[in-house]
Amino acid sequence: MSVWSELTGQDAAIAVFRAAAGAGGGSQSMTHSWLVTGPPGSGRSNIASAFATALISGSPDGDEPTRIQVEARSHPDLHVLATEGVIIKRDDVREIVRRSHYAPSVGRYRVIIVEDADRMTEQTSNFLLKELEEPPAETVWILCAPSEADLIPTIRSRVRSVRLQVPSVSDVAELLVRQGGVEPALAERAAREAQSHIGMARRLAQNAEARERRAETLQLALGIRSTADAVLGAARLLAIAGEDANAIAETRDAEEREQALRSLGLQPGQPVPAGLRGQLRALEDDRKRRATRSLRDGIDRILVDLASLYRDIVLVQLGAGLELVNAAVESEVRRAAEASTPEETLMTLDAVQTARERIEGNVQPALALEAMLVAAIRRPAERRVA
Repeated sequence: MSVWSELTGQDAAIAVFRAAAGAGGGSQSMTHSWLVTGPPGSGRSNIASAFATALISGSPDGDEPTRIQVEARSHPDLHVLATEGVIIKRDDVREIVRRSHYAPSVGRYRVIIVEDADRMTEQTSNFLLKELEEPPAETVWILCAPSEADLIPTIRSRVRSVRLQVPSVSDVAELLVRQGGVEPALAERAAREAQSHIGMARRLAQNAEARERRAETLQLALGIRSTADAVLGAARLLAIAGEDANAIAETRDAEEREQALRSLGLQPGQPVPAGLRGQLRALEDDRKRRATRSLRDGIDRILVDLASLYRDIVLVQLGAGLELVNAAVESEVRRAAEASTPEETLMTLDAVQTARERIEGNVQPALALEAMLVAAIRRPAERRVA
């Protein structure tokens, strides 16, 4: 089975990567510094892992043993820098830069993947720049970021960029059915409500509690009628974001611990020898460091969902006739459309975007959410007429 078969909606990018993986070192198809860009949920990390598998194996379609090791991040010729922190510091990349100069152990290339490269500080970017300019002949760097503009110009000029597309709702739904055995109607709804974000669609399809938290978020926003509602609503949205972040963290932490135990040759429930406890403590330290970012990401997911709600409302107000993201609450969307004007709804959409920018700029989330919900205050239609 091809390493690309589990990806969806990225045929053009896959063609570029397959050609590079099958080319010789001197071919114009191959370069040693890559940048994979695309919006959240487009599958940047997944396609980077698939490309790494193809490069290490020496086959454009990869092979199963290499794929398994790359996905587990246990292959000796693969190094992945993934952060759950707010930024990537110079010290975070120092070790992988050192390892990038090792010759491959068993594969054709040594591959370095930097996820969320947009989180690198300018100092970190400049430190990495020399490695991207003159990487060893058997080393390949793959950076992942939302867009080229998220990286400094000197890095952009030294990498080959491949832009991913947002997969269609039908593509994501088909992936959920094929990979997870999700019922088609639920898969389609999850893909639509996740706005084709593959990871979020998978969570919505497989986790009833995640669906319930999203539904509560929409109902809360639709019920804002006063400043007091906005203040209380902001506190509840913050709590929902925390619940969602904790649920994701618990699943991820359990998976990471199980994988770490397996890599140490231990079975679940088996006592951990004293000499190995330090490695498990490192996992706990990582968990604590990423807590702030996890909460911030949870808040941003809520704001993305609210943006989709107000987008639906303005589409109804303008009579656009386009499919709603939140078709499950269409009747509530239409009532909200009657209770405001398109201009008011567009102002609310602007307030949602402003809240995202303020939180990214370290404004207290509660204050940013309160201000956003104040802009969402709507009077019932009968009071507007009166």
